[in-house]
Amino acid sequence: MEYRKLGETDVNVSVITFGAWAIGGWMWGGADRQDAVKAIRAAYNEGVTSIDTAPIYGMGVSEEIVAEAIQGIPRDKVQILTKFGMRWDRNEGDFVMKSKDNYGKEIDIYKLASKSSVMEEVENCLRRLKTDYIDLFQLHWPDVTTPIGETMEALDNLVKQGKVRAAGVCNYNTAQMREAEQTIRLASDQVSYSMIYRDIEQELVPYAIENRKSIIAYSPLQRGLLTGKIKPGHKFGEGDTREGNRFYTDENIQKTNRFLDAIRPLAEARNATLGQLVLRWTIDQPGITIALAGARNEEQAVQNARAVNVKLSPEDIIFINKQLAAHGF
Repeated sequence: MEYRKLGETDVNVSVITFGAWAIGGWMWGGADRQDAVKAIRAAYNEGVTSIDTAPIYGMGVSEEIVAEAIQGIPRDKVQILTKFGMRWDRNEGDFVMKSKDNYGKEIDIYKLASKSSVMEEVENCLRRLKTDYIDLFQLHWPDVTTPIGETMEALDNLVKQGKVRAAGVCNYNTAQMREAEQTIRLASDQVSYSMIYRDIEQELVPYAIENRKSIIAYSPLQRGLLTGKIKPGHKFGEGDTREGNRFYTDENIQKTNRFLDAIRPLAEARNATLGQLVLRWTIDQPGITIALAGARNEEQAVQNARAVNVKLSPEDIIFINKQLAAHGF
């Protein structure tokens, strides 16, 4: 495994980090708890020491599974990355949507990052995770009802209290990052990034490089699409929000698979799966510190972790990028 620092902090994380959204079940059509625990432990055995989770992933379920999975591992040998700012238990803030929890109960979800909410959430996270500190505490989504300075001041207080080692945000644009920097020295910005979704390369990546911020790439496999295993007409389980997503139209699946067929010989030459090739390409991109890779079972977790064993030459990267352009990405 390879490890990198988050921003200018002393928090070292594995370049392949376990993404714990899917194991929470919410928006993924459910998940098996014991399979999830085994997946995290299998990843750890491969050197994946970092886990990214959030309260909203199953309304606390993902964090509880993470706590169970790391039980018995020395706390300083694992890095817990979690979030705040998505509430299903308080009708306050910026309304996002109506949804259902894992038991079918209807819930209203709000973005809320007020100081009182942040302070309440950190205690809830620590309790569910069964720990006394969080390695990286991240605002999940911008909250238009709360001034950025108020949220960042709360985060800064948590760092000073020792409950949080490093502070980060998710889904922030460059302007929001600059505003937040007036209050706190952020370590990272977690954003969606993949071979076929590269919008951040225009502004955010140059900003991150210049200001020594880490970029944490989520959905680098585009929620499974870039593994090559999804074919046109694929039926997703009930509650799986990939159904109807613009990336999962038959037309885009076909387009993506044509690109994957073009780079498949390179994956075979490197003795790698398509997914491993994609993950290696991702962490080799300028400004990208780590890639989050989710897994529902041990086999997927091991395959993701072993992406670090794939070595791509500059010529390989150029070839992949040419194929992306040739296929309209």
